[in-house]
Amino acid sequence: MTRCDVRVPGMIDQLPIVEREIALRLTEVFNAASHELYLVGGAVRDLLLGQHLVDLDFATSATPDVTRQIAAQAEPSGTYDIGEAFGTIGLIFRFPADEKTIHVEITTYRSEVYPTADRKPQVTHGVDLVEDLARRDFTINAMALQARDACLVDPWNGIGDLQNRRIVAVGDAVERFNEDPLRILRAARFAAQLDFEIDEATQAAMLATGPQLARISRERVTAELNALLVGTAVRRGLEVLDTADLYRHILPELVPAVEDDQQKVGARHKDIWDHTLQVVGKTPARLAVRWAALLHDAAKPQTRSIDAQGEVHFFGHEYVGAEIARRTLRRLKQDKALTERVVRLVALHQRGSGYDESWTDAAVRRLALDAEDTWDDLLDLAAADVTSQRSAKQAAARARVNGLREHFERLQEEAALDQLQSPLDGDVLMAMFDLPPGIWIKYVKERLRDLVIEGDLATDDTETAETLTRGWLAEPEGDLAAALQEAARRASRPAKGEPAVPPADA
Repeated sequence: MTRCDVRVPGMIDQLPIVEREIALRLTEVFNAASHELYLVGGAVRDLLLGQHLVDLDFATSATPDVTRQIAAQAEPSGTYDIGEAFGTIGLIFRFPADEKTIHVEITTYRSEVYPTADRKPQVTHGVDLVEDLARRDFTINAMALQARDACLVDPWNGIGDLQNRRIVAVGDAVERFNEDPLRILRAARFAAQLDFEIDEATQAAMLATGPQLARISRERVTAELNALLVGTAVRRGLEVLDTADLYRHILPELVPAVEDDQQKVGARHKDIWDHTLQVVGKTPARLAVRWAALLHDAAKPQTRSIDAQGEVHFFGHEYVGAEIARRTLRRLKQDKALTERVVRLVALHQRGSGYDESWTDAAVRRLALDAEDTWDDLLDLAAADVTSQRSAKQAAARARVNGLREHFERLQEEAALDQLQSPLDGDVLMAMFDLPPGIWIKYVKERLRDLVIEGDLATDDTETAETLTRGWLAEPEGDLAAALQEAARRASRPAKGEPAVPPADA
């Protein structure tokens, strides 16, 4: 018998038109074949939160073979097997008029038993929907929606946890995390993406099972960290990792900064880790700049020195930090381009915040050349790397970064204008018209450059430029005509030392 915990009228109408059509079409053909079909997982969660839906994932009472047969009646553009052992069938729906291609996954209800912590689960089909939902990670992901009648199945109070903005493991949290330790990082990632708190029991289980992350591939760990770092509440996610003592398992390079105690070493400076969290939270949600913010002060604990006056210094921490960033991201098997971008940002972050009015154009150009295509990220990192509570310091820092940005923009504008030149230079004009130098060249080049600036003439279109110039030179009046007349008179004058009138033939 179909279960329905609560009806949510209009919920399916929140889907984009194409996705809604697919969901209703599939529900119709499965129900006509006397099989259940429910939208499940993150799709249901995102609809309840009013957020943009990414994936259409369904669960069904039909076996994979039957699923394939029934789904064909919905006329997908293509069908493929995702994993026979897990009973998942993939569908492709193409809508050329809307320029959209939608991928759908339909999985047979299943339960999973993990014989040991280091073995793959034994999958059992033939269970009901509630048993299928019981194997999922968190209550907010363990809901199902029947598209046709807006029937929501919620055996683990996912709606309540959504309303309370909590992340709660389904059932026994330790069991859920031991089944798949990646769920530990997923909890932190959801905290960063949704700005939710972690349930106390779930947080305790994360702490207890953290060492199990050693079983997870670096690629899967990296994917979760990347998603966490671009979350809207990134600081919350990073704090969850700290509370669960997870850095030593996934980012050991950061442990010295996380555990740094400036009071213990007798140093008077701001807390390195709290400063790092503030900087990460202030940067825009771009992956490279967020990673750079996370790693920019990673080398401070090992580069700290205290002079005779008690002043604290971190000489060269940006260069040591750049090498730490390189090792970290390579270990995580990050994309090479991202790795090099982050390394460059960490190495340059001190220079980005050191600008003042004494900087010459050459100094700004040199930094811009060193930054290459990371310039915008570097300025954003420099702006975020000011966490002083004093308003005067904050204002001064903003002024430095804004001054550097404006200086560079001025240089770019000047460089762009320098490139907007006449297609014909003075030497070409003199050779083309057999005339001596004079102000006429200036007049012609200014006219041609004006056309280039207006976009009416390309800088390399010498043919059109010559045609235009000949027309202008034929004008009877005006400044150009007067300049040409003067040039013609000069051309007709005898060179110095020559007779004004040629001698008669002997």
